[in-house]
Amino acid sequence: MPPGFRNFMQTPVIHITGQLIVPSGEGRVALAPGHIAVRGERVVHIETGRILPKPDFGGEDCIISPGFVDTHLHLPQFDSIGIDGLELLDWLERAIFPAELKWNDVDYARAMAGRVGRELLSFGTTAIGAYATSNHLSAQAAIDTLAGMGFAGHVGQVLMDQNGPPDLLIPAPAALSQASTLRAAGRVRPAVTPRFAVSCSKQMMRGAGVLAQKTNWYIQTHLAETVRECESVASMYGEKSYTHVYDQAGLLTPRTLLGHGIHLSDAERVLLRERGSVIAHCPTANRFLDAGTMQLNAHRRAGVGVCLGTDVGAGPDRGMMRVARAMIDAAKQAGNAGAGAGGLGGANADIPSAAECWWQITAGNAAALGLEGCGQFTTGGWADVLVIRPTTNWRASPDPLATLMYSWDDRWLECCMASGKMGWSNQP
Repeated sequence: MPPGFRNFMQTPVIHITGQLIVPSGEGRVALAPGHIAVRGERVVHIETGRILPKPDFGGEDCIISPGFVDTHLHLPQFDSIGIDGLELLDWLERAIFPAELKWNDVDYARAMAGRVGRELLSFGTTAIGAYATSNHLSAQAAIDTLAGMGFAGHVGQVLMDQNGPPDLLIPAPAALSQASTLRAAGRVRPAVTPRFAVSCSKQMMRGAGVLAQKTNWYIQTHLAETVRECESVASMYGEKSYTHVYDQAGLLTPRTLLGHGIHLSDAERVLLRERGSVIAHCPTANRFLDAGTMQLNAHRRAGVGVCLGTDVGAGPDRGMMRVARAMIDAAKQAGNAGAGAGGLGGANADIPSAAECWWQITAGNAAALGLEGCGQFTTGGWADVLVIRPTTNWRASPDPLATLMYSWDDRWLECCMASGKMGWSNQP
């Protein structure tokens, strides 16, 4: 028997029981009584139909969920939540760029990445698609720090060479060379991260497309968040659409996540579907910056993939459950409500149900980030586990998942495990 296998077998098994979040058809989840066993970083056993009488964690009144997945956030912006009253481009200049300049101090960046990681774990988030800043060493420090905490996902050095503070701008050849040397750590991989077309020259964007092709890394950027932004891109590039600017640079691929995607034409949606790129929907951030309401149903009907993100710091909510609820609100506000929501309260399937929202912030978002063994409980999968003890009478509800989502209290999270590590616990 190999020594490594012996060591694995000697690792204690942790038993967790309660109402498991389990797949239930395509794009939705359900609750099922059961338990899982965790050894080291992995789930080694799953059984439904039986609650363990003496578990290590959980109980009959607990929800046991895979860790939440946030597909779009900005690590340096967590201290910038709530700076209100500014349009996107003004907000960047006056509130966000000063915050990101602080990450030119690598020690500061490393410490803040650790602090942000602890915050995310306290809200149940165990996997991310994240932006660092243009500072190469700080981006690497963020990758290393978050990987050490058990996170999965992608973190990128932000590429920008125009329309920003000089101390954040790096000429395209130097920035692309630096970004190409980023190293994966643990379950966190680098991402090719051009900020958006306003802050990137054609040379930068084309180089980013080449870098992504060479490395097979994910691409993350922003698309059509505000009308003023779209007008700026049209003035700068003269292409037939904002989406076409990215396509010309080779940035639209099946591994591309595009933040926001609010102000898009039908032709742009067709292009996104053809390229297989995914929109990272950020409803709380769109509401905070008064950027507009994304047409979720139009994207879905066009066959464009959609995932979900907090977009901290424009997004004021760090927890994915609140963002999931906002996805329903945004779909209703976009004029798709019809006869009612898609849950038990109405027949309109165009509005996401709570079962779909739970799936989106777990397995759905994990799939959008290409994270295998993540977002749902599978034997041999990663041990990203949330133990949630609600204080409401959710069992009496005809739609327990909806009751849990709408009455959600972050204090219900009893503990959060990432890669088998106890990342956060409310127990002394």
